[in-house]
Amino acid sequence: MPITPFQVTLWIELLAAGLGGLQGALFAAGLRTRRIDVLGVIAIGLAVALGGSLLRDVVLNRPPVVIWSNWYLIVAGGAAVLGMALAPLAARGSWLITGLDAVVMGLFGAIGASKALSLGVGVAGALVVGVIGAIGGGMLRDVMLGLPFSFLHVGTLYAVAAGAGAGTLILLAGLGVAVPIAGLVCVAVTTLLRVAAVRFEWTFPEQFAVRRRPDKP
Repeated sequence: MPITPFQVTLWIELLAAGLGGLQGALFAAGLRTRRIDVLGVIAIGLAVALGGSLLRDVVLNRPPVVIWSNWYLIVAGGAAVLGMALAPLAARGSWLITGLDAVVMGLFGAIGASKALSLGVGVAGALVVGVIGAIGGGMLRDVMLGLPFSFLHVGTLYAVAAGAGAGTLILLAGLGVAVPIAGLVCVAVTTLLRVAAVRFEWTFPEQFAVRRRPDKP
């Protein structure tokens, strides 16, 4: 699949980091089952902002952008502090957090898939990298908070939304659509599918244990 070389600009990475830090801090501040101090809220915000990028760059064997860029930690940390200040908004409803989470997933998925394609990674590999970038921050957040992984929950379609968005970008890029436009479509697909899954409670069938039939006498 011929892909025109494309370099993700720094401001897109910083936008994703900022929204990730904001969403992570709002998520942590809104938890009622955990007692988290100010430093903990900021740390969770940073985890969401940095997790996907770190995992993506490790998989791609690239220098982690969150370390080499001076602005990445500054933007993510500042957004986390802002999220902590806006915590009362999280108490009024979960839709703000869900919407931000979906947008952040879409952004990091688009960045991950487009970076993989620009490095010559195959279609399947680019899809995996896109999904890893999309859900990596949420995974790190869940680990730090001792929560089950969000993408394993019944009813969230977490990884499905990430895969659908990244797959759309890869398909459009293969058809010759400019990567920035394909990236916007990726974010839209991921966001809409994720929010719709929560709103309409779309689920995959839950796994049931295979019941052994009682032996006949």
